[in-house]
Amino acid sequence: MQEFSRRVFVRGVAATPLLAAVPGSPAAAAAPPLRAAVNTAPDTVPLKWLEDTPGTNVGSTWGVPWPQGAVPADSPFALTSAEGTAVPVQSWPIGYWPDGSLKWSAHALPASAPLSSSYTLSRSAGAPVTTAVTVAEKHDTITVATGVISVVIGRRGSSLIRSITRGGVVVARDLQLVSLRQTTADDEDERRTSRERLVSTIRKVTVEQRGPVRAVVRIEGDHRRRGRSWLPFIVRLYLYAGAEHVRVVHTFLFDSEGQKEFIAGLGVRVGVPMRDEAYDRHIRISGDGDGLLREAVKGITGLRRDPGAAVRTAQLAGRKLPDPATWDQRVTTRLPLIPTWGDYTLAQLSSEGYTIRKRTKAGHAWIDVDAGQRAGGFGYVGGVSGGLGFGMRDFWQKYPAQLDIRGADTAEAQATLWLWSPEAGPMDTRFYHDGLGQDTYPEQLEGLNITYEDHEPGFGTPYGIARTTELSFFALAATPSSVEAAALARTVKNPPQIVAPPAHLAAAGAFGGLFAPVDRSTPDRAEIEDRLDFLFAYYRDQVESRHWYGFWNYGDVMHTPDVDRHVWRYDVGGYAWDNSELSPDLWLWFAYLRSGRADIFRFAEAMTRHTGEVDVYHLGKWAGLGTRHGVQHWADSAKQQRISTAVYRRIFYFLTADERVGDLMHELVDSDRTFLALDPLRKIRTEPYTPDPHALSIGLGTDWSGLAAAWLTEWERRGPKAAIAEKKLLATMRTIGRMPNGFVTGSGLYDLDTGEFAPAAKTVSVSHLSAMFGQVEICAELIALIDMPAFEAAWLQYCRLFNATREEQAAETGAHFGNLILKQGHSRLTAYAASRLGDATLAARAWREFTTTDGYTDALPWRTVPLTGPEVLNPVDDAPWVDTNTTALYGLAAIQNLALLA
Repeated sequence: MQEFSRRVFVRGVAATPLLAAVPGSPAAAAAPPLRAAVNTAPDTVPLKWLEDTPGTNVGSTWGVPWPQGAVPADSPFALTSAEGTAVPVQSWPIGYWPDGSLKWSAHALPASAPLSSSYTLSRSAGAPVTTAVTVAEKHDTITVATGVISVVIGRRGSSLIRSITRGGVVVARDLQLVSLRQTTADDEDERRTSRERLVSTIRKVTVEQRGPVRAVVRIEGDHRRRGRSWLPFIVRLYLYAGAEHVRVVHTFLFDSEGQKEFIAGLGVRVGVPMRDEAYDRHIRISGDGDGLLREAVKGITGLRRDPGAAVRTAQLAGRKLPDPATWDQRVTTRLPLIPTWGDYTLAQLSSEGYTIRKRTKAGHAWIDVDAGQRAGGFGYVGGVSGGLGFGMRDFWQKYPAQLDIRGADTAEAQATLWLWSPEAGPMDTRFYHDGLGQDTYPEQLEGLNITYEDHEPGFGTPYGIARTTELSFFALAATPSSVEAAALARTVKNPPQIVAPPAHLAAAGAFGGLFAPVDRSTPDRAEIEDRLDFLFAYYRDQVESRHWYGFWNYGDVMHTPDVDRHVWRYDVGGYAWDNSELSPDLWLWFAYLRSGRADIFRFAEAMTRHTGEVDVYHLGKWAGLGTRHGVQHWADSAKQQRISTAVYRRIFYFLTADERVGDLMHELVDSDRTFLALDPLRKIRTEPYTPDPHALSIGLGTDWSGLAAAWLTEWERRGPKAAIAEKKLLATMRTIGRMPNGFVTGSGLYDLDTGEFAPAAKTVSVSHLSAMFGQVEICAELIALIDMPAFEAAWLQYCRLFNATREEQAAETGAHFGNLILKQGHSRLTAYAASRLGDATLAARAWREFTTTDGYTDALPWRTVPLTGPEVLNPVDDAPWVDTNTTALYGLAAIQNLALLA
């Protein structure tokens, strides 16, 4: 590693001259707000599956970036399989460069397309869609037909899906959302507990996409009963041409303070007509791995009298049985005496165990079937003439989950996918401690000084947080074979995803050009790559060995270890759940962008789903703000832009075109108004304060970068508020550039109407956190997009000076920056300045900062130590020197330095 401090390679950016402009100069003021670019795009882009080629095609949607100025926004696209077959594809723009050219295109593969190990995307006219998905709207319903199934969607009432038919036969009907509301949470209050069931009520339905390959319908509403409404929801239905299934993305928003009412169950329920004889009706439930429970509602195996091997084999395989008249009549005449098992329950109440039970019907005893560790979350109820497969993604990871089948022995069965199992007890969202003595800021500061927790009465509320779950419903023409059922279960667990390779992502200039494909061409590079791999593997394995799972927790990681207890500080205030502190989200996504590794993608995907929903408020007075790290994801009183920032969601969105994540980023466009609702300086301000919408004090670091990320995303997506987003983004950039000390000023007075910062004096206020929540990445993207020399000079000044000597800081800005930390993480700022300026001295300094300052260095062991009982509860490979702050910053610095200084 020391070799890097002596060998310096500077990769300048050809489109950018060495900067001579200074803030406020005439040259800077005259610069046009668009950086010119003359680029070419490849004629073809190779594509592959994220994991192995899937066993079944359910369709896939993905995004592809393009160099600035290279591809017209209306460019056609074609798709070809590895075998050379033209495959229909639906394409649409999801991001534009400021010059109007295409920045990101989205594409959808039909479920009817033959599966191939890889595909090639080309910029030419594609093959026609022979079997298109169609959308027909009526006053009361919307009907979407895929060519295999027809789905009738309700515009009002309680049934989101009124029916799913296949071949003219109704396979499922009346899909509703259900919730159980309970008024107490403690066992000792059991006698006073009341529980009521509420069902979905539709308020609004929107067709977002109409085919020909993919249709998307958005349904909004809430859960109601007798005038009481709660838990607003947003549900999207996805249907692909040729598909036999409906993908459902279910989001609910928690509109309760969580103190006096509790979720005792949250699920999706659907009816399944049962037409076959009881012995031709089948139940399938997935267990561990490819494990599968295969049973009939009326079983004819294991009897004292044998109906015949052919009969038994057919029932086990899910095929129609021969006429009972052909069986051994000792069985046929006694068929009414064989029990029918109408009810099944799979309950996953922890990440480490599930149970399956069944009974004949309500009012009779439950019989234990079996148990296991981690169920796949897939089930089937139906018969030889067809039935419904259903499944929940991340079933065991987001425990307590449950699958119920009821009434399989009747004319209509019910299948319920419980996102929160009724058997788990009520969801307890109360604040975890009493907070006594925390009423004034001096007392609250003592909390920070001892448990690193910033508590304030009334702020530890879950009101407004959300959670998204992916579900699938398969309208099957017959009971699936064991192989087919296992393949469907795998599809539910890991939906097939098409991706573009790292080389193309990097060449297109995606995300500011701050990454390059993995390169082990020298010993120094190989050592850094090994360390990056070590850190990811450590966190991946810690999730497993520490059991970082659960409905609200899955997707997050812990902040800091407790080296004495050999655990992470799960119960110590602000040291517990990380909540995006210092950008682990970005570390993971940049690690994926450069490697294309499926395990990193899935890890980052889970984090994006979690941090964008659970750690951010979507309703109420703090909508648009996120919560700082803590024992509970919503507990800390610091509600901030740095957690809600769109920069943590952008990469997943553009790689997948995911509409829900698009919602999350669009929500933030107006989040500058949160500064009217919550004074960020309330705990240290001594004078009376009334927020002035024309002079709001906003930090130029974590506050502005969060706003800028939302504005940039809305602008490049051409969202409904793109014009105001562009206006505010450019106005803030321009007025930051005019400040005598630019970003070093620290904060400014912001006008909500104009989007401008007021003129500022030449002051110095620098925090070690300002740039560590996505500001590096957002500024890199903005500078690549917009030719605004004064803004660029202001940012490069900050990049050059943060890790500079006190003398250098004072000479340029009038004062030194004080005692700063996180110098290793900030080495990438130095590297960025070196790359933009073509400065070899800065490049050498960047490598010294990366290899020898605070953070992870050669002196660390770079290995784990195995620990077993009784020293620890469960066996674990421990590296007590690893913490999430340092890991995220080391990872980002390593990745960006390798890309910028080469």
